Amino acid sequence: MRDQDAPRELARRAILAGHVQGVFFRDSTRRHAQALGVRGWARNLPDGTVEVWAEGQAAAVEELMRWCRQGPPHAVVEGVSISQVKPAGLEDFQVS
Repeated sequence: MRDQDAPRELARRAILAGHVQGVFFRDSTRRHAQALGVRGWARNLPDGTVEVWAEGQAAAVEELMRWCRQGPPHAVVEGVSISQVKPAGLEDFQVS
């Protein structure tokens, strides 16, 4: 396979605000990311937001970012900030 034929990899960092803690947001994100083959992590921040780092094939990362805009059934996502970041070479998806 030539380099231009290889799937493009990228990374995104998302900060999600609203009712996003205590609703299984991090674990649901982990399960969704693993199903998509996305590597990274999700963690609660002290200000009540959730931070998600996702890296992998562009289409899969973008799909995870779309999913994060709504989150799991009991979440109410009121604000989303997504930034492009440099992939860190992670091997799996973790919750912390």
